Amino acid sequence: MLGRRRRLRLDTERLVLRAPQHNDFNAWVALRLESRAYLTPWEPSWAADHLTRRAFTNRVYWANRSISGGTAIPLFIFRREDEQLVGAITLDNIRRGPAQSGVLGYWTGQPYARQGFMRETIAALVHHAFERLDLSRIEAACLPENVASRGLLERSGFKYEGVAQSYLQINGRWRTHVLYAALRGDRRGKTQVG
Repeated sequence: MLGRRRRLRLDTERLVLRAPQHNDFNAWVALRLESRAYLTPWEPSWAADHLTRRAFTNRVYWANRSISGGTAIPLFIFRREDEQLVGAITLDNIRRGPAQSGVLGYWTGQPYARQGFMRETIAALVHHAFERLDLSRIEAACLPENVASRGLLERSGFKYEGVAQSYLQINGRWRTHVLYAALRGDRRGKTQVG
């Protein structure tokens, strides 16, 4: 069909992953507010307008432009059984040419943590990145003390690669992160986590 753009949607056993839409605003604000204390230690500080309709509209436009331009894949995660928003994942900074790589970021709302939703989500997006986008490397970073995120990445096939000093501003401070990567056709075996 000419003139009609196909929307990206990934389906897993329990979840639907798709780009944010304008009508997701209320569910997104409710989940972010409910999970604020849970998310704050692991995220950049929220801008003053973080939870406004205008900021969300900009997020929706950025997501659609990024997917269309092939620079990022920002997706909301919905539980299939009741269409409840449970979190979000982004494959960002997609680089082509010799790099063929991207950077993974994600968050889960507190009520949906530790239920395997993010592991299922990461598996779907990494598969899509390797098989459909022909990427070779997916990188991820997290705070060293974020044991849950480190375990999630390791269970998802990511290998520890090192440390990046003052990597990102988290909760208002420059923070050192541990670096992980998943490679298409990875034959590295287990790596020692430092």
